[in-house]
Amino acid sequence: MTLLARVCGLLDAARVPHALIGAAALAARGVARSTYDIDLLTTDVRVLAVSLWDPLRGAGAAVDVQRGDLDDPLGGVVRVTAADERPVDIVLGKWQWQARAVERADRPPDGPPVVAARDLVLLKLYAGGTQDLWDVRALLELPERAELIAQVDEDLADLAAEMRDRWIDVRR
Repeated sequence: MTLLARVCGLLDAARVPHALIGAAALAARGVARSTYDIDLLTTDVRVLAVSLWDPLRGAGAAVDVQRGDLDDPLGGVVRVTAADERPVDIVLGKWQWQARAVERADRPPDGPPVVAARDLVLLKLYAGGTQDLWDVRALLELPERAELIAQVDEDLADLAAEMRDRWIDVRR
C-alpha cells in the first residue's frame, strides 16, 4: 500500500474530510504536470494533533506537523514521509471556500477524492505564484472551458480582490 493510501486511510478512519490538490489533481483533470510530493487539502484542524499520526509513525513513517501563525495563509502543513515513497503534504486551509472545495470533490472508487476543476482554479489563484497561474491557463485549455469560466466567475464573486484580479489577468 502506498504512503498516500495509508495517509488517506488514516484520515478516512478519523473522518477527516480531505481531497487531492496540486499537480496530482491537475493530472487527474487532464493537465500533465508532476511534482515529487503529493498534496491533500483539509480544513479540519485535527490534522495538527500529533497523536493523530501515531499509527503511521508506528509503521515507520516520519511526520512533521507545522502550525501556521496568524499571518500565514495556511492553518498549517503536515508532511508525511517514508522510505522509497513520495512525500504526502496535508495542507490545512483556513477558509469556508476551501472547505467547500473538499466537500464537492469527486470521489473515485479507486483513489482519494480530487477537488473539482473550479476549486483547483480557486486554489491556484489563491496561491498566486507563476507556476500556479500557468496551471490555471492549462486548465482553461480543457474542453469544458466555458463551463469552468462560468463556475469560477460565480465562485469568485465573494472572494478576495487579489484572486479576482489574478483571474482577469490569466484570462487575457
